[in-house]
Amino acid sequence: MAFVLVALRVLLGGFFALTGAAKLCQLSAPETEQMKALFLQFTEVFPLKIFGYQPDPMNYQTAVGWLELLAGLLLAVGPRMLQEISNLFLTLLMMVAIFTLASLKESLSTFIPAITCLGFLLLLDIWQALAHTKKVHRYHRKKVPHVFKKAWEQRASSHQL
Repeated sequence: MAFVLVALRVLLGGFFALTGAAKLCQLSAPETEQMKALFLQFTEVFPLKIFGYQPDPMNYQTAVGWLELLAGLLLAVGPRMLQEISNLFLTLLMMVAIFTLASLKESLSTFIPAITCLGFLLLLDIWQALAHTKKVHRYHRKKVPHVFKKAWEQRASSHQL
């Protein structure tokens, strides 16, 4: 189980690090233009737009890219506390992605990557929580040796008289 947990964490972290790097790097003109067009659509339905905030599409793409890159790296190779924090950030990011796709009324096939990643992130979070709770040791009171028990009982009975 521990190996599966580590493998899932490293694979998810690597996947998010690669997708974040792809958003940050300008690979070729067609992909760059397609990414700009997508983030232009995404800013139109940005969740904080109802509060009057609508980000610049390029800044939005850069922010999502850095978040995916850094959180993915921390999820893959970071210490436990940072893994949990990065899992939280990536989970929120996938929820925003699903909200965005639903707001754009995209086809169900476009939801599959975001839903799959969200499912794996939640599964990873649950597994880590279960693995962590199994390691908790409860303190059990040691039994008092028979010699001390007799002396204690004698002392207690003499004080009652």
